[in-house]
Amino acid sequence: MQENQQSPKPKKRLPLTNAALLLIVAALVGQLLGFLRTKLVNGNFGIGNTDAYFAAFNIPDFFFYTISAGVLGVAFIPVLSDRLHRGDKKAMWELCSSLLNALSIIMLFVAACIFVFAEPLIHHIVAPKLSGEHLTNAVVIMRFLALNPLLFTISGILTSVQQTMGRFFFFAIAPLFYNISIIVSIYIFEGTKFGLRGLGLGAFVGSVLQLAVVGFGMIGTRFSWRPKIRWRSPDFKSVTRALPPRSIDQGIDQIQSIVETNLANRLGEGVVSAYNNAYILQTAPTMLIGTAISTAAFPRLAARLSQNRPDLFRRDFLRILRFMIWIIMPVIITAFFARGYLARLIFSDGAPLIALIFGFLTVAIFFRTMYTIISRWFYAQKDTKTPLFVSIFTIALNITLAMMWARKASYGPAGLAMSVSVAAAAEVMVLSTIMIIRDRGLLNMVFWGGVGRIISVAGFSMVAGYIAVSWLPLGASDLGLFTLGTKLAIISAAVFSVHIGVSGIFALEEVRPIFAWIKRIVLRPVRGAF
Repeated sequence: MQENQQSPKPKKRLPLTNAALLLIVAALVGQLLGFLRTKLVNGNFGIGNTDAYFAAFNIPDFFFYTISAGVLGVAFIPVLSDRLHRGDKKAMWELCSSLLNALSIIMLFVAACIFVFAEPLIHHIVAPKLSGEHLTNAVVIMRFLALNPLLFTISGILTSVQQTMGRFFFFAIAPLFYNISIIVSIYIFEGTKFGLRGLGLGAFVGSVLQLAVVGFGMIGTRFSWRPKIRWRSPDFKSVTRALPPRSIDQGIDQIQSIVETNLANRLGEGVVSAYNNAYILQTAPTMLIGTAISTAAFPRLAARLSQNRPDLFRRDFLRILRFMIWIIMPVIITAFFARGYLARLIFSDGAPLIALIFGFLTVAIFFRTMYTIISRWFYAQKDTKTPLFVSIFTIALNITLAMMWARKASYGPAGLAMSVSVAAAAEVMVLSTIMIIRDRGLLNMVFWGGVGRIISVAGFSMVAGYIAVSWLPLGASDLGLFTLGTKLAIISAAVFSVHIGVSGIFALEEVRPIFAWIKRIVLRPVRGAF
């Protein structure tokens, strides 16, 4: 008997809090692996030599984010959610197959272009001042990365299906194998003739392993692949209509990254690596909190609208937004006061310059974290055009400011970070204004009152951070994991303890689950006690 395609929805979904916790833990492990990877790259190959390594990733990332990442998740998941809510698995699999086949063909063509034109792309667009062995290394690494956009695209489509069905485990752990593969390649190729170029091979193997792990996550979904593209399907048309705005949005983000690499390259040897190192530090909290929580929440938000429950959509959105504001504040405070400790602990080479750049990027941490959830307010309503238009404005602003400020006669490398923070703030402010205009009752006095109390709590946390750093200053002789790690742990503990404690005094609802958990642990009866 033929399988009934009108199969019911999965019986159980991973609760939102559990999904968010899973993604946060996986993101934390991923960020630690990413820090370790970058530290090992810097330590084994030298921060000046690694300019080629960082430059090589720009073009492959550009094509993936422009062509595929724009459709994955924000444009794809809402349509899948509609079909899943109706129990129409046949339409789900037809859409997945069509999208998978169409994007794979495009990405195969992209891979061929990257492989053939790697040298002119590096020399004329990404890093004009790279020459000799540095240029050769960048070209070889980029050619190893040529197929990565295709492999990431396939992984992204499959994980979007899993997220829609409430599965997050394989989506969460798959990227870890990518970082592990690069770390292993460092030890294999360091000291050999292949040297830095071997990291490109490590990245390629890592993308294959990531896809393999994602493939395991499809077991039990009864995914049925078909070797055809249903061009006239309403669902396929819906996704492809949403694709251009989102793709352009992602694409101009990558253009910004390429321009920043170009400007950093003009400021001298090692600046590309220093800026990328600081940028990795800046993206860690955004990925750990913003991306993890909003990724876990997005299927729920899309489902609320599929169920025609805008009231629940609004309630869930505001709870998530307030929680993200509350949790990111102590992270930013710790990052700012401990920027020197972080730079020296994770990236010992070039630490002063990295700390300088990262200090200005801490402002961007807040706004980019807020962007991850605010943008999904629009995406859940299948509006990809508004974030695009706002991004065009803010990225143009960013590039303009960077060209003015990131000059030797101006602010130098710090100018790159300053322009990023200003643009990130502008983007969130403009999007928030549009959101409020469309739903005037969304951000009410109850919400703003809660945010005001969070800001008050953050003031106490800031004082705690200042006192902790004054008590444990960063000395010139402070080196090694034990010394720096201990000081960093004490500073972090001081900030977070004050933040949580004062939040309890201010009766913030975000801290209630923490106190409830502590109460259960402390007051739980011991089995066998009288």
